[in-house]
Amino acid sequence: MQIYNSLTRQKEPFQPLNPEHVTIYVCGPTVYSYAHIGNARPAVVFDVLARLMRVLYKRVTFVRNITDIDDKINAAAAAAGVEIGEITSRYEQAYMEDLAALGVAPADRTPRVTEHMEDIIRAISDLIRGGHAYEAEGHVLFDVNSYPEYGRLSGRDRREMIAGARVEVAPYKRDAADFVLWKPSADDQPGWDSPWGRGRPGWHIECSAMAAAHLGETIDIHAGGSDLQFPHHENEIAQSVCWHGGKEYARYWMHNGLLNLDGQKMAKSTGNLVNIRDVLEQVPGEVARYVLLSAHYRQPLDWTDEVLAQARSTLDRVYRALEGLAEVESTDSEPSVEFMDALEDDLNTPRALAEVAELVRAANKAESDRERGAIKGQLLACGELLGLFQADPAEWFSGGADDESAEIDALVAQRQTARSNKDFATADRIRDELAARGIVIEDSADGVRWRRTG
Repeated sequence: MQIYNSLTRQKEPFQPLNPEHVTIYVCGPTVYSYAHIGNARPAVVFDVLARLMRVLYKRVTFVRNITDIDDKINAAAAAAGVEIGEITSRYEQAYMEDLAALGVAPADRTPRVTEHMEDIIRAISDLIRGGHAYEAEGHVLFDVNSYPEYGRLSGRDRREMIAGARVEVAPYKRDAADFVLWKPSADDQPGWDSPWGRGRPGWHIECSAMAAAHLGETIDIHAGGSDLQFPHHENEIAQSVCWHGGKEYARYWMHNGLLNLDGQKMAKSTGNLVNIRDVLEQVPGEVARYVLLSAHYRQPLDWTDEVLAQARSTLDRVYRALEGLAEVESTDSEPSVEFMDALEDDLNTPRALAEVAELVRAANKAESDRERGAIKGQLLACGELLGLFQADPAEWFSGGADDESAEIDALVAQRQTARSNKDFATADRIRDELAARGIVIEDSADGVRWRRTG
């Protein structure tokens, strides 16, 4: 497996710290609104990464966090006139349902910031004791001058970094680049008691604390959108390395390119965002997933109606080939060598999809049942790694399979959320409801899956 490491700016052989156990941390959403299709790209791309790693390694722990304390959440709750927990619960549930509709498997662990306040406070206290952070006017700030390699990930000079952080230079900062680890909370804002007074954490320390709590001091792969490379990931590295006595924080950094909408950068500031929910009203989730995998993850991706239509047409061809193979038994359960080579080459999904197209052409030309059965098995195995081509062809063309699968995926995601919240009554109710429909949920070390009994 070769991975392009954003830290070294080159492709490197992947060598996990523990060959028996791969650890992956992906930055998840801040839950104050519906997620847009740009948010879906890292979720889909790194879902494929986790699927691939589960094939290549005995054990994989995949963590995707939820940020449920943030000034944007505070503002959304105030605007709606509701408690903050109502906002975070509503939009976390919506996010999980959207990912399920896109075929994204639940993460092994989905930590929330509010569940790790003790870990965060302990991390900040350790940084102060180590001389890497200081108190100032109710705030705690990280001292960037205490970490000589600050800026290595982004490759920016100090002036660029300060501008890129988009923060006002507060008078209590020792250096303009110092960033907040803890800040005071007003009476009408969420807050936690700490050695520095009632307050709440800064954004960057949250991920460092959650990653350490669930994956240890050094993780194999840290991933997220390229927009997080600076300042978020840069700051994570600095505080984590200093917190853990100089230990490497993440061995490999993977960053996906951003989405453009009809050639323009997708951003809140320009108002050209498209929510995942809006896309799912337009096309089946599998079509959207195909588009998100159609370009190499490190490259920008242009989201257009034409690209969606092309993806639908391509999926139709694959399902038509599978429909033609319906009467033969699968005699091969492994993806083709060429397909695996593509994915193991820095997750080259465009090349992998090209290999799928070759299998479809071969299926349409194959004459013997033996050859057809082998191609069918390879197609389905390739699709399982990509999270595609798993529906019944007849249902795909009738339009029913995708809708039903998305509904089942959403219910499974709801059950996972309920279990995370220790709402076992709801989790059991969903399990029983699915069982009555002939759907069995299987919890395993590889994640949560469902299958039909009939």
